[in-house]
Amino acid sequence: MDPELLEWITARRAELDELEEQLAQQLAQVRAERDELAVAERVLERVSEQLAEERASASPVPGQVGGRAVMLIPHRTTDVEETMLPPDYQRILAAVRQAAGPVMARQVGETLGVDVSMRAKLEPLRGRLVGLVDRGWLRKLPDGRFTTRM
Repeated sequence: MDPELLEWITARRAELDELEEQLAQQLAQVRAERDELAVAERVLERVSEQLAEERASASPVPGQVGGRAVMLIPHRTTDVEETMLPPDYQRILAAVRQAAGPVMARQVGETLGVDVSMRAKLEPLRGRLVGLVDRGWLRKLPDGRFTTRM
């Protein structure tokens, strides 16, 4: 056998072994990255589903009180618009905004055309105003007057 040819074969085999090792490392890196991307995709899907559920729960949904359907008032957040409120509550907010300053429930009732001479007609309105305060749409001052949030 030719020693020169044998040396060339040995050298070439060493080169190929080294190349095989490099390719095996690259293949392992590619597989690891693919696995990481698959995990990232699953996490993204879960987070997207959770966000969709949170957004759906933030919108007003009908509830049951005493067997009657009622509209729950959503909490005020950056992604919840005033138009998501029931029309009655939108009118209440508009009446408070139109006032020159903080207003009593009686003044809001007068603006909305509620018979304010009867306490039984005024208290439900006061309850709605307090509901808007509780959800962050209005602010109630210590003296009992209502104003918009800054």
